[in-house]
Amino acid sequence: MLTEKQEEIMEAIWCAAENKNFSIEGIKNECIVDISEADLLELEQNGLIVSSDDMILFTSSGKPIAEAIMRRHRLAEVLVYSILKLRDSAMEEVACKVEHRLLSEVEESICILLGHPEICPDGKPIPKGKCCKKRLRSVSNTVVSLTELKPSEKGKITYIKPGSHSNFHQLISFGLHPGVTVTVHRTGPAFCIKFENTELAIDKEIAKEIFVWKIEGKDDEK
Repeated sequence: MLTEKQEEIMEAIWCAAENKNFSIEGIKNECIVDISEADLLELEQNGLIVSSDDMILFTSSGKPIAEAIMRRHRLAEVLVYSILKLRDSAMEEVACKVEHRLLSEVEESICILLGHPEICPDGKPIPKGKCCKKRLRSVSNTVVSLTELKPSEKGKITYIKPGSHSNFHQLISFGLHPGVTVTVHRTGPAFCIKFENTELAIDKEIAKEIFVWKIEGKDDEK
């Protein structure tokens, strides 16, 4: 079992590596805790990292451990951003607390609940888990893509995948943001939705990027 500080260091090594930076200085810049030589030496003695010429790399046993840590952290970010609606520093602070306490089975349930998100709110990739590869959907009221709803079905927007920044900002300008309840009016020939006394036709590819918490029950509007 790693300590919370060790997990934070492993996260920092992972994040620095995503930016092709393997230097100790680069890792320290990514870390929210101070890193000492003793900290790195302990991780190295535990067989999780190797150091050479001011570079830090994961070992074959250390990389999957770091990947699991990053997965928990970024799932926690999606959770606090889309469900708790926290932003920026508040989101990061709560996500850090949540990730260190997530049991593997709880982590999987959260992932299923959120519809197997592929990226966190700041656009970084979320490592896939076993449930993602199997596309498990055993949790009731799972979060799904808007395109999975049928006409007259409703869902509350939990998050929008920013596949295109222009599309993302356009949807926000229309009033489509987390917390808004939408009703699918029709799926063809155009994909039309209703929300807050507004009817809007959107491209189906864009609709795929909108994830909602399905609400049971039919809408009475025709």
